[in-house]
Amino acid sequence: MKQTYPLTRDLVLIGGGHSHALMLRQWGMQPLPGVRLTVIDPAPTAAYSGMLPGYVAGHYGRDDLDIDLVKLARFAGARLVMGAVDGIDLAARRISVPGRPSIAYDVAAIDIGITSSMPALPGFAEHGVPAKPLTPFARKWAAFLEADGPAQVVVIGGGVAGAELAMAMAHALAQSTREAEVRLIDRSRALKEATPSGRRKVLAAMRDLGVEVIEEAQVERVEADHVALSDGRTLPSRFTVGAAGAQPHDWLAKTGLDLHDGFITVGETLQSSDPSVFATGDCAHLSHDPRPKAGVYAVRQAPVLHDNLVATLSGGTMQSYWPQKDYLKLISLGGKRALAEKWGRAFSGPLLWRWKDHIDLAFMTKFKELPKMEAVSVPRTAADGLAEILGAKPMCGGCGAKVGRGALRGALAALPKSDRADVEAVPGDDAAMLRVGGQRQVISTDHLRAFTDDPVVMTRIAAIHALGDVWAMGATPQAATATVILPRMSADLQERSLAEIMAAAAEVMSDAGAAIVGGHSSMSDEMTIGFTVTGLCDADPITIAGAKEGDVLILTKPIGSGVIMAAEMAGEARGDIVAEAFASMVQPQGAASRILANAHAMTDVTGFGLAGHVAGICEASGLSAAVDIAAVPLMEGALELSEAGIGSTLLPDNKAGAGVVIGAIGPRGDLMFDPQTAGGLLACVPQTEAAAILTALQEAGYPAARIGQMVAGVGVRFR
Repeated sequence: MKQTYPLTRDLVLIGGGHSHALMLRQWGMQPLPGVRLTVIDPAPTAAYSGMLPGYVAGHYGRDDLDIDLVKLARFAGARLVMGAVDGIDLAARRISVPGRPSIAYDVAAIDIGITSSMPALPGFAEHGVPAKPLTPFARKWAAFLEADGPAQVVVIGGGVAGAELAMAMAHALAQSTREAEVRLIDRSRALKEATPSGRRKVLAAMRDLGVEVIEEAQVERVEADHVALSDGRTLPSRFTVGAAGAQPHDWLAKTGLDLHDGFITVGETLQSSDPSVFATGDCAHLSHDPRPKAGVYAVRQAPVLHDNLVATLSGGTMQSYWPQKDYLKLISLGGKRALAEKWGRAFSGPLLWRWKDHIDLAFMTKFKELPKMEAVSVPRTAADGLAEILGAKPMCGGCGAKVGRGALRGALAALPKSDRADVEAVPGDDAAMLRVGGQRQVISTDHLRAFTDDPVVMTRIAAIHALGDVWAMGATPQAATATVILPRMSADLQERSLAEIMAAAAEVMSDAGAAIVGGHSSMSDEMTIGFTVTGLCDADPITIAGAKEGDVLILTKPIGSGVIMAAEMAGEARGDIVAEAFASMVQPQGAASRILANAHAMTDVTGFGLAGHVAGICEASGLSAAVDIAAVPLMEGALELSEAGIGSTLLPDNKAGAGVVIGAIGPRGDLMFDPQTAGGLLACVPQTEAAAILTALQEAGYPAARIGQMVAGVGVRFR
């Protein structure tokens, strides 16, 4: 059994650059016991710059370009925070991320690359596309490539990066039927950093591709359909790219760290002027041996960074990083040709592109082929049934870790009936109703085993999930108590974790109109977060027993979170799919509940899956449901994962406990039983009001859908 140790120190990596990506991989293979590792990046993926020209030219697919930070963080045992850092308080050792509580650190490292000064050019922010960050650039290029009309492109910046992009775009557009014009502009001399031989070869390659190079030209402004030069010329452009003016991120100037031209000054140990803060890659300036900005240095810095972070956190000996004096420069020439430069000499040809392709793919393979999670082994001698219970994969989190519907119903059925006149409960409903001094109050409780190590995201999901029971009964949230179980950690880390959790909980509850009035905390082997919530009913509560024949079934959110979270735990789900699932789960349902105030019956779709919750309404209302399985909205990627044979550990129990369900077969059918966490509201509304309600939900921002109708009969029929 894998040994887990109490956590005593916080190591935070700011940015998902090449150094940090390699460091995370190394950490996953050899972590430092007692350290809680966090990585902060605005996106779930980080694009690899070396393959961007190949992607633009059409030689690689979009997925080939991305380092999946969600998978990498899972492998490294790190919590991934998806947000953009905008400051560091060195004295308090806290990192500011807008939209969430600050993140404390004992040791931090920064690898955020560079940004572009192009938005300062008049009109560029509105009409231009900076080459960095790479992820949004790649997305906008893909959209432009699929558009119609003249393909007029202007690349501002005649360095190697701009030339590579111009050639790649020209090559890609030559494969289409669109009329294409590609121009490269530089305010001085293009490719001045290249060797004379290399410059001649690249200029020749651009001429062969039809790229017009315009030198000694100053851009005055960028418009939607052209670029205006200071000499009065205008260049038609439908896609204007900024590949010049690289600069450090603005927030670094406010940190108090020593900077060189805005870049973080580091010494041979990669430490900044604050010994607890390290920096690598393009955002760092090597004071002991200055070098130009190039990804090769970030890659070579990674093992030194890893060793020095470990040494700082454990009292070890630091290593020194000394960059190589020169390095092999491989420049893409649009098609499957490349140019190589080193020691003042340049060569080009198809063989060099194959060499570059091999180097780039080998680098990306480090992140694409991470070791799989090992299944829990069963001792040779063990009790009967142990192997079946353990299964071949780890237990899911969220609602995927709940007790099956059959076991829960059996246990609840044995409870004695309450004879209290002030307590009402509908069997199988979301919450109980209390009568207090003439006021009707609903009460419910729920808690979740964490499926993400980010305590803020997990808290928001758990809070929305618990409030779902109140919203499903048409009540207004009133109060909440929190139950928090933390992994074993030091007192300092306990305080940090609880501060993040309670701040996030207070935000969600306050937005819903409820107050947090207390709670309970303890420690165990893993994080669990839950809430007991109350709500007030101004009208009769909406139960699962009021559906009428002919009612239309409306679902406010897509399903699929169970299979996506199961895949994420196994390292099988793409990071962007996981991020979209989180975004769906944290969407509150208060506005939806108000729009559905006239529903005859309502529930929130959670652990029993859509089929189980529809069956609950049918059973309580004495009706059947006809559900159009193709109309049920699915989260992106859920069907593909189900088709791959992935499913939540609760899936078999949900199938067994749903009662009479007909027609839910195959991978899409499995998703009808998929346990949802913080799922949508499932409502039975009058047929005459269904269209207006659906429109109102969609205008309020819910991806709601009409999925079926209540009919006479028994059970649930998918068609």
